Amino acid sequence: MSDQRWFIRELEDAGELVRIGAEVDWDLEIGHIAKLNEERAGPALLFENVRGYRMPLLTSMLTTSRRMAIALRAPAGSTLCQLARIWVDRVGQPVPPRMVSVAEAPVYANSLSGDEIDLLSLIPVPRLYPGDGGRYIGTAVSVVTKDPASEWINVGTYRGQVFDGRTLGLQPIKGKDADLHIQAARARGVDRMPVALVFGYDPLLFLCSSTLFGRGINEYEMVGALRNEPVTLVEGKYSGLPVPAGAELVVEGDLVLNDLRTEGPFGEYTGYYSGQPTPKVWIDVKHVSHRDDAVFPMTSVGRPVTDTHIIQALNRTATLWKDLEDMRLPGIKSVYFLPESGGRFIVVISVDQKYPGHAEQVGMAALGTSTGHYGVKYVILVDGDIQADDLPRVWWAIAMRSQPDRCEVIHRGRSTPLDPSLPIDRREITSKMILNACLPYEWAEKPELIDLDEAMVSRVRQRWSELGLSDVVPL
Repeated sequence: MSDQRWFIRELEDAGELVRIGAEVDWDLEIGHIAKLNEERAGPALLFENVRGYRMPLLTSMLTTSRRMAIALRAPAGSTLCQLARIWVDRVGQPVPPRMVSVAEAPVYANSLSGDEIDLLSLIPVPRLYPGDGGRYIGTAVSVVTKDPASEWINVGTYRGQVFDGRTLGLQPIKGKDADLHIQAARARGVDRMPVALVFGYDPLLFLCSSTLFGRGINEYEMVGALRNEPVTLVEGKYSGLPVPAGAELVVEGDLVLNDLRTEGPFGEYTGYYSGQPTPKVWIDVKHVSHRDDAVFPMTSVGRPVTDTHIIQALNRTATLWKDLEDMRLPGIKSVYFLPESGGRFIVVISVDQKYPGHAEQVGMAALGTSTGHYGVKYVILVDGDIQADDLPRVWWAIAMRSQPDRCEVIHRGRSTPLDPSLPIDRREITSKMILNACLPYEWAEKPELIDLDEAMVSRVRQRWSELGLSDVVPL
């Protein structure tokens, strides 16, 4: 089974995980250790001795492409762009999940309900940053909801603040799938709807629950496609919603839709706090299940680069790439969302132009996709001789092949309420730019590109070790 325990073993075998036995504090210390470690591209961290808790805490799981490759069972050394291509090639055939009985579900080894529940006594929920409004349980989380008007199950990632041992805040952003479920429930006059929070399963579930799939897509089927095996699910004991049988921890309850509670602020993936506390829906926790010796996962969020940014860069690269191919646009060579841009705000697309206006078509099409319409501010277009993730050459193309008057500014597009470049009270709409760094296809005479002699390149490569340069610039 490809669960979190499998992933921990794989990371440890690859030298990509460090176990920390020294006592650490859930209040700021864990978050600060993780952040400083991640800014140095350090390993995954398993804190085995959190002050006041028996339950260990896992963080920094997917903060490098090396560990993302392990999660995807991809070749070692794969870049994010290459991992995205693997994603595109795999997701064409969704794999339905497999349901099992309660007796077959390791997550039901321990169950708590009613007055037995005290999340803050059981789980080492961290306070990550000094300005956070509280302790956040929902960072590396997959939130399961169901459309009351259909059988559509959504698994999304939405932050969750602990108010007390039995109530949690939740922030499903406007227009996200869980928000659509909430809108549908309110339209039916419903005050509460079932919800389940999943912690610690196959890392690909966290990856997929953070992904902008189209409406009605079942994320469990996408995990199955990426893994080429069905996700094993069990019916939630309280919610009735399908949850992974091998999850470390599942929290179930009622999502309260109208009697809102104030939540926030939180140190978000943009590197800024999310603004003033605002009223949000919240969860009345009714049931908690967990495995024996459960390990609680978290991500440090905060300024780039953390799990959040690597995940968003990979899944947005893959979904936008697939969207463009599904549109049957020719010449798409590669796509790359920069992790440093939050994994969301800047995307580079390499296009081998086939006709006049081709690059411009790709840029406009990108902003019209499910992935590109939300939050993306800059689409950078480069010619097909440049890989989208070859950033030194991307900057060269911007300098040498672009002209400001060949770029396009779109004045109204969908934003994210977490974009700190916009005033806090006006974050629903953003401007966007298509930065065209392609030489126009229709130019009869194009500038002559300096290129290397292929025969000499081959000769030099053969002599690279002999020249004593193998550790300097690998070829």
